[in-house]
Amino acid sequence: MFKTIATIGLAAMFIGGPAGASFAQDAKPVKIGWAAWSDAEFVTKLAAKIIQDELDREVELVQTDVAPLYQGVSRGDLDAMMMAWLPQTHADYYAKVKDKVETLGTVYEGAKLGWVVPAYIPESELNSIEDLQKPEIKAKLAATVQGIDPGAGLTRLSEKALKDYGLDGYKLQISSEAGMLTSVDRAIRTEKWFVATSWSPHWMFGKYELRYIADPKGSLGEAEHVDVLARQGFNQDNPDVAAFLSRMKLPIGDLEAAMFQAQETSYEAAVEKYIADHPDQVKAWTGK
Repeated sequence: MFKTIATIGLAAMFIGGPAGASFAQDAKPVKIGWAAWSDAEFVTKLAAKIIQDELDREVELVQTDVAPLYQGVSRGDLDAMMMAWLPQTHADYYAKVKDKVETLGTVYEGAKLGWVVPAYIPESELNSIEDLQKPEIKAKLAATVQGIDPGAGLTRLSEKALKDYGLDGYKLQISSEAGMLTSVDRAIRTEKWFVATSWSPHWMFGKYELRYIADPKGSLGEAEHVDVLARQGFNQDNPDVAAFLSRMKLPIGDLEAAMFQAQETSYEAAVEKYIADHPDQVKAWTGK
């Protein structure tokens, strides 16, 4: 989550069959960028499937890192991205391009960043980031906070939290989302104590019993909204798709359930199930 290095075009895939097979004549594919976070993957693939099936438009998905996504949309190399965490997590990225992009809408609200611990750690012993200062807690955690990508907004804020709370001697273990999840899974199997950087929505809350610990200094930010950004002129060039993206909104609970389903099956299967289970919602999004 929140990577910052790489270039547009690392990986691209088309949703659907050969160009022009059944899509609107002479219409360019809608190019949507996304980074490899589980929430971004689900909402992006859900949008792509609906755009293809309901709006008769071809979609090209481009997977890359976060900084190139913002750059790509601002330059017009990408039509849209569906993962702008605002107002804080992606504040630096957004500030650089805000005059060159258009906000179509908010795809979900109540997103948050934080540090989590397993439910088997007593709240009486560890309920706040401040508790990490206790020598006995520091020892049980091996003075380590399991982190994710080096360029992530969550990583930047977690480094700030270490300083804000005076957690001298602690190490933020830089890794990746996959690396963090592997560490969490391994620790839970043996009921080992750990604290890890995390965010909501995420499927890990469906698989494991986890809880956020308090952040009284607000170092990791408050609840956020995740917006859809588009290149300038996209709304005029693609009014139907832009209108759909502006109306597409998912409750956090529904999104986390779908993300967990994707882990148990596949993102494609989870997308199909979500569409089948929410016909009225899809109809409202598409305006049909």
